[in-house]
Formats: sequence, C-alpha cells, structure tokens
Amino acid sequence: MIEFRIDRRSGVATYLQIVQQTKQALRLGLLEPGDKLPTAREVVEATAINPNTVLKAYRELEREGLAEGRRGLGTFVRGTLGGDSADHRALRAELRAELAAWTERARAGGLEKDDVTALCTAVIDEHFDGSATTTDHQKQGDHS
Repeated sequence: MIEFRIDRRSGVATYLQIVQQTKQALRLGLLEPGDKLPTAREVVEATAINPNTVLKAYRELEREGLAEGRRGLGTFVRGTLGGDSADHRALRAELRAELAAWTERARAGGLEKDDVTALCTAVIDEHFDGSATTTDHQKQGDHS
C-alpha cells in the first residue's frame, strides 16, 4: 500500500501532493487498478493532516478517473498512467535500471542530489517541453 509523504515546506498544496504521489505510483507500476488506497484515517494518522484534505485529494483522483470510492469499502485505483502493456512495463524496468546506473555514476563522480535533479530536469525539459525534437537537436549538431 502507498504511504504518502507530505512536505509542508514545498509550497505545493497538501491535497495536490497526495494526488501527485498517487499518479507517480501509478506511472511506476506501484499501484494498479483494483488496489485499495489508504483510508483517510490511515493517512491522517501517518501524516497528521486534516481528513478533509485526504478526501479532497481522493475526489480529485476520482474526477480524473484514476480512483473510485466504494461506499463502506474505501477508495480503489481505477485507472492507469504511463501505459500498462507488457512492453511498457519492460521498457520502464529497463530504463529504471539504466537510470539507476547513471545516477550512481553521477553520485560517485561527486555530484550532489540537487545537481543531478537540475541536470535531469534540464534534459527532460529539452526533450519533452521544448518545441524541438531529438531529431531536430541531432540535425542542429550535424550542421555545427
């Protein structure tokens, strides 16, 4: 079962932290359709947050089609993120292993966690948020 970690200093609303952590668990395959989310009481006991905050997060997950409340039973995962096929799961496992090795190399090379995070964020932004594709970057490199 997922355990939520609340960072009160992050500036991100508590209910959104729960939503984001649930989505991350779905993307990583840690949660699957049919899995039960912790009850509001369990989350409150573990994190000392207001039960209404947990309920607000679960309502948001329901609104997005990722969870469903079952009266008297709890809240259950309903949807998936990140592709659920065997190919997607295998690719995620392979990429995770490669990323773990890369991260260990960066750490052994003396990079701090913030350095690695900044580097990853820059590369992700370059490849996912920018208008140029990887092919465009390769072409630009060829003409330099």
